[in-house]
Amino acid sequence: MLTAKDIMTSEVITVNENATVRELATLLLMNSISGAPVVNEVGGVIGVVTESDLIFQNKKVHLPTAVAILDAFLFLERPEKMEKELKKIAGSKVGEICSHDLVCVTPETGLEELATLMAEKKIHTLPVMEQGKLVGVIGKSDIIRTIAQGL
Repeated sequence: MLTAKDIMTSEVITVNENATVRELATLLLMNSISGAPVVNEVGGVIGVVTESDLIFQNKKVHLPTAVAILDAFLFLERPEKMEKELKKIAGSKVGEICSHDLVCVTPETGLEELATLMAEKKIHTLPVMEQGKLVGVIGKSDIIRTIAQGL
């Protein structure tokens, strides 16, 4: 059975949380990658940023639906969701637009579990961690390449 260590990219390109959004766009474009782990000043992984995060910044602001009843407004969506979206849209640093809900795998994680995580959680980039250190990264292209090679 194939595991993360069999298909991961070991030479990981990371981006610092203080990098600008423009620097991130250049990094992704120049390296032909769709996402990267985000690291803090001491090299710890704090999140993941993808092309989708960059595209999100350029979307229209969605105003929450509200209903007026007896001089009061009832929001049909959580105002916190709009606040979170606005912060992400207005972010100028990678740390402000990346996903901090970090989902990591180990080198021993099986291919089926990797694919399941990516599909069910809509994840594009999975950091591979061993003893608290980043040892690799798996992107959707790694899974597709594995399928194409018939492994």
